[in-house]
Amino acid sequence: MAIARLRHLAVTCSVSFLSNRYIKLLSLDNHNNHGSPTTTKEYFWTKHGALENLSSRESQLPPPKSHEVLVKIHAVSLQYRDLMVGVGKYPSKFPDQLVPCSDMAGEVIAVGEDAGSGWTKGDRTAHGGAIHGVLTQYKSFRPHSLVRIPEHLSYEEASTLPCAALTAYNALMGPVPLKGGDTVLILGTGGVSIHGLQFALASGANVIATSSSDEKLKIVTKLGAQHVINYKNTPEWHEKVLELTGGRGVDHVLEVGGPDTLAKCLKAIRVGGWIHTIGFVGGGTPTDVVFPTIRKACYIRGIQIGSVAQFKDMNRLLALHPEVTRPVIDKVFPFEEALQAYKYLESQAHVGKVVIKVA
Repeated sequence: MAIARLRHLAVTCSVSFLSNRYIKLLSLDNHNNHGSPTTTKEYFWTKHGALENLSSRESQLPPPKSHEVLVKIHAVSLQYRDLMVGVGKYPSKFPDQLVPCSDMAGEVIAVGEDAGSGWTKGDRTAHGGAIHGVLTQYKSFRPHSLVRIPEHLSYEEASTLPCAALTAYNALMGPVPLKGGDTVLILGTGGVSIHGLQFALASGANVIATSSSDEKLKIVTKLGAQHVINYKNTPEWHEKVLELTGGRGVDHVLEVGGPDTLAKCLKAIRVGGWIHTIGFVGGGTPTDVVFPTIRKACYIRGIQIGSVAQFKDMNRLLALHPEVTRPVIDKVFPFEEALQAYKYLESQAHVGKVVIKVA
């Protein structure tokens, strides 16, 4: 009799458990069907090699997994890597049908039951890094890959933070942070360069900026650069840098050009200085760096974006110096004109960032 009662109790408990689990799953399904989008419009590369291969489509949007956060993407900022992937010149190979871009800002619209308590519906967030796929209206992310964005920034401004701003922050505020009174050489006027200029000024450093355009140099002067050099008119620009520093050289270089500019950066750096190399927009063939590096006893540090912890530290700096560090956006394109945004980035007419407004 006792055994029969135990069996009845076990069956009852099992039915109750399965019933509750079914109700829970049904509730989740109803929530997905009624509370979350089921499709997303996205861009993708039909194949790599030309910007004209960028196409759009409407795709089914799978519901977020229990450990994921669903984000409505409001803005995407383009970086040089996005351009190189599209035209097929990036060193790493990517599959066709790739949804491009990695830097976005958006709004949390759903949180999986196992995603933790860090995110709630309505939170403003950013994501960036080596993971492509954000040139779309909606996307699910693992919660630890997202970072809150400063309240004083728009979605368009915040979309520039994940790669450009964080890379510049990692370079200049990394293992040996620049300090007040240091002199920083900033090459170019793209997104990383402009953020680097702003972080240097916020830290009390002096800035020497270079560009091939006098019009762009006027803009960086207005932003606060103490000295500017047109490297097209001054091919031996490293000599001008040495002149401006009394022959000493600069403390830090934000190096975006690659082999073509690295050799001159080694001449412009002071003994014991830091060269932070982050790109290769200038192309060129590899240069011999061994002897110049030994002679200057300097450091060459490769930068690949930064960490989530650095992102949070950077946001605190942005909040402390909101005006000096406000992201510089050259132009915002509507979602329907993503190809035009890519072509504008390719033209190199911009100062700061090029952004696509998704929502």
